Amino acid sequence: MTTDSFMTAASDYASQVDDTFWVLVAISGLITLLVASLIAGFSLRYRRGSNAWRGPFPERLGRDVEIGWTVATLFLFLFVFWWAASNELSALDVPGNAFEIHVVAKQWMWRVQQPGGAREINEIHVPENVPIRLVMTSEDVIHDLFLPTMRLKQDVLPGRYTYLWFTATKTGVFHLTCAEYCGTDHSVMAGRLVVMTAPDYARWTNAQPEADDLAHQGEALFRSLGCSGCHAPTSSVHAPDLHGIYGRAVHLSDGRVVTADEEYLRDSILLPMKDIVAGFAPIMPSFRGAVTEGELVKLIAYLKSLSSPTLPSPASGRGSLFRTSPASGGG
Repeated sequence: MTTDSFMTAASDYASQVDDTFWVLVAISGLITLLVASLIAGFSLRYRRGSNAWRGPFPERLGRDVEIGWTVATLFLFLFVFWWAASNELSALDVPGNAFEIHVVAKQWMWRVQQPGGAREINEIHVPENVPIRLVMTSEDVIHDLFLPTMRLKQDVLPGRYTYLWFTATKTGVFHLTCAEYCGTDHSVMAGRLVVMTAPDYARWTNAQPEADDLAHQGEALFRSLGCSGCHAPTSSVHAPDLHGIYGRAVHLSDGRVVTADEEYLRDSILLPMKDIVAGFAPIMPSFRGAVTEGELVKLIAYLKSLSSPTLPSPASGRGSLFRTSPASGGG
């Protein structure tokens, strides 16, 4: 990794981080200069042998100076904290139209799948000036995706999803790497972030080997695993209808109400006993070990694509989407 990775700001967020950094450097420099000047001035004025007056300092004036210095420092700290925190919190708001790319970390590589189905190893191609949302998970140990030119770094964890989003403002080829020690070949777990203009990205996508998009691949997998046997609207098994499930509130048998996000969909597939949908029996089988992380990405993409608003009735609500009734006995 070269110093250019840290000098180049290739996203809106990177510019905000750099502005915050330089403002903090400037404030720290001014305070350091002030303190150093006072130390030097007092050292010279009151050095041994000087004829400077050394009588008692007025108590009232000393107290006023101390209170003023403390209050000024406090207000400066609160202002800087508010300003920096506002920049950081604003970066958490992902635009609704973000372009979603899935990343699976594995010793010692990054496996990437574009929404259109194109697959990459240790490379992420993205269009310029388009919000990008990375949905990430790990197949083995903790990794950390670090994008220096975007000023972004996020742990990638086994068994759960983590996220990053950015809008690239500069085309080019930039470095990406793993920033969490993950084993023997950690140092070679690196790759490239390729930012392209929208037309160039479209041409690159069209040039990739033809493949179904993630949702269509997930639909085929959903059927091959037998999930449609229980969850199809025409099924005789009393299982939750998954149409329109993503982002909806689901009522659980223990009285909780949760949102069907990506983490919930993942748990419903791998840990079906964790959250039971109200009104459905906990007989959904676990697919842990039966599907890979890449296949989970496809299944969840398919479930997210289902848009018909026909959820279970309020009495059944949210829990694992893959629950069936006592009379059904299916999975």
